[in-house]
Amino acid sequence: MNGPVADEPVGELELVHTFTGAMPTGVSVSHTGRIFVNFPKWGDEVPATVVELRDGREVPFPDADWNDPSGDDDAGAFVSVQSIVVDPSDRLWVLDTGSPMFQPTKPGGPKLVRVDLDTDSVGQVITFPADVALPTTYLNDVRFDLRRGEAGLAYITDSSDSGPNGLVVVDLATGESWRRLHEHPSTKAEPLSSFRPVVEGRPFLQRPADGPAKPVSMGADGIAISSDGARLYYCPLASRRWYSVATDALADRSLGDDQVAATVVDEGDKGTGSDGLETDGSGALYLTAYEHDAVLRRRPDGEFETVAHDPRLLWPDTMSVAVDGHLYVTANQLHRQATYQGGRDLRRKPYALFRVPIGAGPVLLR
Repeated sequence: MNGPVADEPVGELELVHTFTGAMPTGVSVSHTGRIFVNFPKWGDEVPATVVELRDGREVPFPDADWNDPSGDDDAGAFVSVQSIVVDPSDRLWVLDTGSPMFQPTKPGGPKLVRVDLDTDSVGQVITFPADVALPTTYLNDVRFDLRRGEAGLAYITDSSDSGPNGLVVVDLATGESWRRLHEHPSTKAEPLSSFRPVVEGRPFLQRPADGPAKPVSMGADGIAISSDGARLYYCPLASRRWYSVATDALADRSLGDDQVAATVVDEGDKGTGSDGLETDGSGALYLTAYEHDAVLRRRPDGEFETVAHDPRLLWPDTMSVAVDGHLYVTANQLHRQATYQGGRDLRRKPYALFRVPIGAGPVLLR
């Protein structure tokens, strides 16, 4: 007699690497196929916050010294990295929160660092003034359009769970930066009355070892730029909705906040809370679905489809579209951390990096 029918996986999910130490968040793949991963300092022992995967090993990148900060305000070393992204010119940018254990930032800690992959050396360090990277700021993810200005612009989400949310725009030529959509409703976590997340069949809340449970409060997190560079997409971690804003407005420093906000579009309910967003060169948008152990895609015609669904995709975090026609995605069991489980760490190693064929390459705005 046949047994009960079980949930069936979707997509050709291929295991690329397993992590037996700290939990990873970000992944990015260079145009030559090099794979980079980062590990924020959230309580695990983190020997190196940025690594390259070489022959199955996690090698500190660009070297051990850059992964050995003298303090939380060290502008010459990585403090606690949340995201790493290869830009359209095949350079690796490292987004350093400067905020281990989500502690208040100090000037010099939060920064954007360019590593030139032809020499594996740091070519540029951009730090943020105190009115851009606030003490509460948590720089989460970054996207690039190298066609704007002399050297391009970067767009960053501030996902703070304890202070203002918004977007940060960076002029890569001058290193100047400015905040946009500061505390705009589209950048904020939603209350439980409108968003009650369920992960692995269980309500997802902050559950301290002592004291009452609280809603997850992280704001603007996932970010992706449209294939033509005209719109920037973003979503709060604690929401099933996502939004876009005109990049022309973000880039124009003469516009007032209201004028920028007037270009925001509510892109609707995506059916899931999401951590990472990504785009491919065909115009499709990808979103991790942490409530469904899945990665979804919104096609250029507006239809949604499932790219991958698998019980191993426990908290799909960050995605990277590679020139080899695959989408890479980390799965790190974030929801099983002690902060969400009454003080008990329920994560089970190893964590994983997967990839799935998508038949498209990355957006190259250069």
